[in-house]
Amino acid sequence: MSTFFCRFKVLGGSEARVGMVIGGQSVTDLTEAGVQRLTDLLEDDSAVVRVMEWVQKLPRASLSLSEITLLPPVERQEVWAAGVTYLRSKKARMEESDHNASAYDRVYDAPRPELFFKSMPEKVVGEKGLVGIRRDAKWNVPEPELALVINSKGELKGFTIGNDMSSRDIEGENTLYLPQAKIYDRSCALGPWMVLGATEAEAREWEIGVSIEREGAEVFNGSTKVGQIKRTFDELIGYLCRSQTFPHGVILFTGTGVVPQDSFTLHEGDMVRMKISGIGVLENRVTVV
Repeated sequence: MSTFFCRFKVLGGSEARVGMVIGGQSVTDLTEAGVQRLTDLLEDDSAVVRVMEWVQKLPRASLSLSEITLLPPVERQEVWAAGVTYLRSKKARMEESDHNASAYDRVYDAPRPELFFKSMPEKVVGEKGLVGIRRDAKWNVPEPELALVINSKGELKGFTIGNDMSSRDIEGENTLYLPQAKIYDRSCALGPWMVLGATEAEAREWEIGVSIEREGAEVFNGSTKVGQIKRTFDELIGYLCRSQTFPHGVILFTGTGVVPQDSFTLHEGDMVRMKISGIGVLENRVTVV
């Protein structure tokens, strides 16, 4: 059974708390259940069982989403990303990079996936936070992605929504510029919460969608299926965890299959809404960094 958990602060408060999300509309504070960190739920399978039993024993007061600020569902976990996992992504990366096109063609079919570091946890943007476009880039896009929540033992425990903000012109100029195109202030968003207990088979039935609104009008809308990801989740996790450890766990973006047309670039003030049918909606406004 899928269960939704979040990090949040009560409005006017400063303490980060963990909550169970009820129906996407309210949150039950798990402080009295002894849950101080999302990581506790990822590392200890029995912790989720205890929380469910605690919630079901007595009616619990809930907070509406209007009474809290949602925080990114990440604590001390590094954030990594996989690239060129969708056929659409391969085509887009080849189109943006004339002299490096063959590299993306080869990695799509290669046994080893493309993996790269995306963000330190303290730099991740959450629900309603500002995502950034580089001031030295001219072609910036959001990339809606299913993000895998992995514990310190390399086990897939859950899922969340990720926005892998990217500067396509910088990346297209030279593949060695990938870190500059992908890693900068406000380039990584996660949220609004994480879902635990869903299987890969269930997740592959989910739909990923993104809409972009500018001055009240929709300027882009697109969607794809998680099932279009070429590689299995175990395959991606297996390569990520080769020859390295993640003592606090790790979040892994799984690539994007929704890419705006080449003539499109984000503007300051745009509203980006990403939806994954089995999770919820991640909403962020764009700023220049």
